[in-house]
Amino acid sequence: MQQELSIKEEQYIKAIYILSEYSKEQKAVATRAIAKKLGNSPPAVSDMLLRLKEKNFIIYQKYKGVNLTHQGSQIAKQLIRRHRLWETFMVEKLNFSWADVHTTAEQLEHIKSEELIEQLEAFLGYPRFDPHGEPIPDKNGNYTFRNQTILANLEVGKTATIVGVDEQSSEFLQYLEHVGIAINTPIAIQRKYDFDKSMLVVINNTKEITISNKVAQALFIEPVLLAL
Repeated sequence: MQQELSIKEEQYIKAIYILSEYSKEQKAVATRAIAKKLGNSPPAVSDMLLRLKEKNFIIYQKYKGVNLTHQGSQIAKQLIRRHRLWETFMVEKLNFSWADVHTTAEQLEHIKSEELIEQLEAFLGYPRFDPHGEPIPDKNGNYTFRNQTILANLEVGKTATIVGVDEQSSEFLQYLEHVGIAINTPIAIQRKYDFDKSMLVVINNTKEITISNKVAQALFIEPVLLAL
């Protein structure tokens, strides 16, 4: 029988999972990274980690970092699943901007009704990706992944489709909305500038704009393969 978790405990488990995804050079997540992500003090983090360790959701040794147990990992995936399904619902069915859904989804992800989530998923047509291009785990925690790369890697003269973003701040998403870049937007590289690595691109086959290297590094694409 799965132990009941508080919202705060779930937040920690999800944070550890997300940090572990981006810490490929180390097997364990540092407590200071958890403290920074959640905005909590190191002593408060240590207390929570001890509590989660007692419940068998994490493997934790002081000064050696944190790993999720299988049980902890499954809980994190379900939180992410709910979060991304709710974001999809708000954007596709309620016409929210993709820049305005994260905070609300953070609250909705803690609703634990599996029947509700399964019906929500069916209502949305079993989406594999959320409005930001992030993969949505299925009910068993399995992801669908794409053969994607970042826009900065695309060669001059090549065309691609925007499939995701590596930066989800409201400011960045609002900037993309302003210039006309969204998921599934076609984009072609016209020129790259050696001075600052910015690039001249054409979006939607019509609009020509210049974007910075920082933006190009934060956009995921699938290159368009031309038929022979």
